[in-house]
Amino acid sequence: MQVVATAGHVDHGKSALVRALTGMEPDRWAEERRRGLTIDLGFAWTTLPSGLRLALVDVPGHERFVGNMLAGVGPVPAAMMVVAADEGWMPQSQEHLAALDALGVRHGLLVVTRSDLADPTPALRQARSRLDGTGLRNAEAVTVSSVTGRGVDDLAAALDRLAARLPVPDPAAPVRLWVDRAFTVKGSGTVVTGTLGAGTVAVGDELTLTPGDRTVRIRALESMREPVDAVTGVSRVAVNLRGVDHGDVVRGMALVSPGDWTMTTCVDVRLSFAEASGRLARQMILHLGSAAVPVRLRPLGPDTARLTLNARLPLHVGDRALLRDPGRRSVAGVRVLDVRPPTLVRRGAGVERARELASWPDRPGGGLLLRRHGVLREGELAVMGAVPPVDAVRLDDGWLADPGHWEGLHRRLAGELARHAAASPLAPGIPLEAARLRLGLPSRRLVAALIRPPLRLADGRVYGTPAGPPPQVVEAVARLREDLAEAPFRAPEAARLAELGLTGPTLAAAVASGAVLRPADGVVLPAGADEEAVRVLAGLSQPFTVAQAKQALDTSRRVVVPLLEHLDRRGLTERSGDHRRVRSEPKMG
Repeated sequence: MQVVATAGHVDHGKSALVRALTGMEPDRWAEERRRGLTIDLGFAWTTLPSGLRLALVDVPGHERFVGNMLAGVGPVPAAMMVVAADEGWMPQSQEHLAALDALGVRHGLLVVTRSDLADPTPALRQARSRLDGTGLRNAEAVTVSSVTGRGVDDLAAALDRLAARLPVPDPAAPVRLWVDRAFTVKGSGTVVTGTLGAGTVAVGDELTLTPGDRTVRIRALESMREPVDAVTGVSRVAVNLRGVDHGDVVRGMALVSPGDWTMTTCVDVRLSFAEASGRLARQMILHLGSAAVPVRLRPLGPDTARLTLNARLPLHVGDRALLRDPGRRSVAGVRVLDVRPPTLVRRGAGVERARELASWPDRPGGGLLLRRHGVLREGELAVMGAVPPVDAVRLDDGWLADPGHWEGLHRRLAGELARHAAASPLAPGIPLEAARLRLGLPSRRLVAALIRPPLRLADGRVYGTPAGPPPQVVEAVARLREDLAEAPFRAPEAARLAELGLTGPTLAAAVASGAVLRPADGVVLPAGADEEAVRVLAGLSQPFTVAQAKQALDTSRRVVVPLLEHLDRRGLTERSGDHRRVRSEPKMG
């Protein structure tokens, strides 16, 4: 199926054209039929000569109902621009064309109606000149009389050719179905209708009704009044919902696949407008799909702005929308550049942001977005509407990093560690959480992933390039070695450690730098004491007991027990019950 909307000035025969093509009455309200004036959206469908089924969305042409018109054309990929032969180009013709162009409609037909009342050639020539310079400049033209039927077959054939040219959306794309009608069917509950632009919906699917983030389930589906199990875009579809009352659903809401869209009230956009964004009204209406949301506009650059919405909308980067100033009857096209823009609180932040956005394409890719954010989860890129770049640094838990940003973070971490070590030589390491905060990262695991030699992580602290122990540590360790010259394993008691200056930050720095060995609290020996102990113990009959080791090392039980446990942990000795032996091929790492 394909879907095409009408467009054009009031009373130029749009609804009559739909009736002639489909045999259906698009005006749903008795008042519309009584007054001969389309007020709201109408829907009809037909089968084209090729067998392709086509749905038509008929929109009102009166200037008072432009909002309804935009709700109809917003989700639709193509349009029929309708101009009456006896009146020619009119004000609403121009307003509708401007809206279609702003929305990026590039596929359509020019249809000159009421050709039984006047020669269609002047109107056709005039309309052609108006379409020049817009996305519809190459639209095929057809002249028709809905009264006599002349040209209706030609129009059906032209619609067939148009439908064949329309792109086929991805059936696996995320679903976003903008609601244009909501009503109750007795015995069946709430039904909503809309134009499904892409993706697939099926009976039993769970969707999210936005705004409000209510989970609903599809009870039944219809397309062209026929029950179906599943529908793919582009299609007109009626969805019977379970889990929501009719009174809770209005036009402008959307049914979306859960977790596939960014729900936001703030976006940065690019504008296409005859005036610079700085001259646009600060309060406007944003039309997207069937939604019409008041927004506040903050100009950034000549063609970029920040929009603050008064309702959360499901958005992707690259989305097209339309800004309308009802007072001036002017419109501007919108391309969404960023659905998670940075805050602009610093002086000059707006100018800096405008400079950045000036280089962005209308549809930013995953590489650009990852570069802007630095680090993101893969799922966060998906809900923005982008895929990860091939050169992304892939980390644990689904994190992605921009390669340049990741290397920059590593350099920053090394610099932070060097500065901290210079300022606090007795406590050179930075706690993992402190490093996370300094780098502005969302997870400690990301800090840990940054650490590679010569940086290291030990006991929850990150250490930089070893610079050797501070002078006071060197002096204290020298005193310790002198103290143990005659008995290298008789570790000093706490009082003597204090006299040697090996307490508090000095002792911690000595341990961190590897200048001393501390197998247990209160047991401090010079670096290399463990390897020397293995050399001595290797001279004993194997295996040996703790008492034998204590005697061989000429030390106390206070020292020998934690020292032997340290040797076990290092793989230099192995224990079996109350005995140990020196490993024949000790693991010296």
